[in-house]
Amino acid sequence: MGLNTRLFTITLAAFLALWVGACATSSPVESTTAETPAESETTESVTAVPTTVDPSLPRLEGSATVELMVNGESILIEVDGSNAPVTAGNFVDLVNRGVYDGLSFHRVVREPQPFVVQGGDPLSGDPNVPSLQLGMGSFIDPDTQAPRYIPLEIKPEGDDNPVYSQTFEEAKLNAAPQLSHTRGAVAMARSQDPDSASSQFYITLAEIPFLDGSYAVFGYVTEGMEVVDTIQQSDRIESARVIEGLDNLKTN
Repeated sequence: MGLNTRLFTITLAAFLALWVGACATSSPVESTTAETPAESETTESVTAVPTTVDPSLPRLEGSATVELMVNGESILIEVDGSNAPVTAGNFVDLVNRGVYDGLSFHRVVREPQPFVVQGGDPLSGDPNVPSLQLGMGSFIDPDTQAPRYIPLEIKPEGDDNPVYSQTFEEAKLNAAPQLSHTRGAVAMARSQDPDSASSQFYITLAEIPFLDGSYAVFGYVTEGMEVVDTIQQSDRIESARVIEGLDNLKTN
């Protein structure tokens, strides 16, 4: 397979694997790629001015450790609230609520080469939901009876604040993210709208640098990557729990 054909195939797989159903309450933006902009179109890496973040969203101030049980085996995830406080806070809060218990990995992409396993769609907890509909669900906040969405949050390496609601390409940042898509990275899936992530997440099966600056990494698998490597489509998260750092979760 030629290099260009392989890159096209992998990029297409990326969009198929990572996009979730578009938010019904917001208009999708034009799709972007994870390619680095031409040098003439970039600026020096600077701290971006954050947009207003909903103060009611959970935040993680520090780190936490989450354990997923899949096929009777343990997967430990170190969640990084220091570099992705809103994204990490959302995940830890959902784990603590028991949202992920019983949900499936509805997309597993290993061909033409290892890519991601993706899960966390609340619709997957209902065995009567057709598999073709999976990937379109969001967490419904019981307090508001509305979907909870979080802004895209990516912190440039060396900066104090994350960039919110924009990819690095859109923000014209020629910078690497503090949290990159190395093997075992855990990040949020979303639609074309940068602020459409809710509960669906993915774990990378290989280093995937072209996703850097476009999707929000919030942690890494520290133990049990060999378990992740064996996950098949429709395998379920038997349980998810916060085993350390829950006191770092701040909710309003």
